[in-house]
Amino acid sequence: MFEPVILDTRRLLLRPLRKEDASIFFEVWSDPEAVRYFSFPPMQDVEQAHARVADKLQSSSDGNSVICVIESKDTGEVLGDCALFNGVSHSRRAEIGYCLGRKYWGKGYMVEAADALIEHGFKQAGLRRIEADIDPRNLPSIQLVERLGFKREGYLRERWMIGGEVADTVLYGLIHSDRYQA
Repeated sequence: MFEPVILDTRRLLLRPLRKEDASIFFEVWSDPEAVRYFSFPPMQDVEQAHARVADKLQSSSDGNSVICVIESKDTGEVLGDCALFNGVSHSRRAEIGYCLGRKYWGKGYMVEAADALIEHGFKQAGLRRIEADIDPRNLPSIQLVERLGFKREGYLRERWMIGGEVADTVLYGLIHSDRYQA
């Protein structure tokens, strides 16, 4: 369903994930604040990051996801990642997920990156629908998807275990016609 892609925005380069990125992502994935709403606890060992990157690379090579590392054009620094995953080809839908290093929060990077990936998903990958599954306490993520045009579609109680606690989910959806109305 998906193939690796390179996307170019005003300030960012989105490129495919590489095995060598694991140590960089360990910095993000080991930060308790950055992964507060993730389905895994903060990583304690870089080998955990290597295993997660290997899983993501396998999903990408299977065509089930497109994972983009977000790099600053100015500095070449890796800021985070943005992905379309859990693609369902016969329904032409996928989920969106993202993560940004804490020092890059509040600068509009994820809006820019996610917007480019959504554009790719609809126009090049032929998606009809993109979904976001968000912890209702994660207000910055909710604000991001709403800014990108997603609509709140549902609320699932006690859906996840996050950091040893039961967590609810707010479901958001963006359909092609929401974004490209005539």
